[in-house]
Amino acid sequence: MNATERELRLRLAACYRVFALLGWVEMIYNHITVRLPGTAQFLINPFGLHYTEVTASNLVKIDVEGRVIGESRWPVNPAGFVLHSAIHRGIADAHCVMHTHTTAGCAVAGAKAGLSMDNFYSAQLHDRVAYHDFEGITVHVEEGPRLLRSIGNRQAVILRNHGLLSWGRTIEQAFALLWTLQRACEIQVAGAALGPTVAISEAIQRKCSVDALQFDPEHGGGRDVFDAMVRLVDRADASYRD
Repeated sequence: MNATERELRLRLAACYRVFALLGWVEMIYNHITVRLPGTAQFLINPFGLHYTEVTASNLVKIDVEGRVIGESRWPVNPAGFVLHSAIHRGIADAHCVMHTHTTAGCAVAGAKAGLSMDNFYSAQLHDRVAYHDFEGITVHVEEGPRLLRSIGNRQAVILRNHGLLSWGRTIEQAFALLWTLQRACEIQVAGAALGPTVAISEAIQRKCSVDALQFDPEHGGGRDVFDAMVRLVDRADASYRD
């Protein structure tokens, strides 16, 4: 194992613990995957472990077909990687892919109107959100091309009737996008009980999206906020470093 893989294992294992800290867990399901630079190999969580049990050493290395490379005592969930594989294959900059089934995310994914562009966080995602229609459990590879057409170049994705997804050049960028999308969904769900909302003009939405520099690699691409969350994890339980 080279130094690059070792660092990515630590970073990805920390990310699983950050998700657990935020409550973005679905028992043993869902995935965060990251590509090893210069290869068609990926790291993914062992199927059967809760996110709080994921460590740098038990992350599983797989190829683009989801086959285990080397040895692992844990299997990989094929239903999870079919969706991730299509994005990693089809989008050159998709080095990290994240997928969640949070309550707020699933609620908005099932809403006919989709994401309401009327709060502080959704306004930052103007022209950044894609939608993909539900085709059932993601175990069929033939869905991949349709998924890619739905996504285009947008890095925040609402999977209709399903959940949320983001992809990024780095773990940190993908996290910043997903966190923003998740917050937008939470506020939308909470605000629904209060009745009609105050609209945000498309011009202001566009301005907010341009000004949302936390997604821009030249401005850290989300690294500062992700590092802060990792420090919280380290203070609580640094066993992910094993």
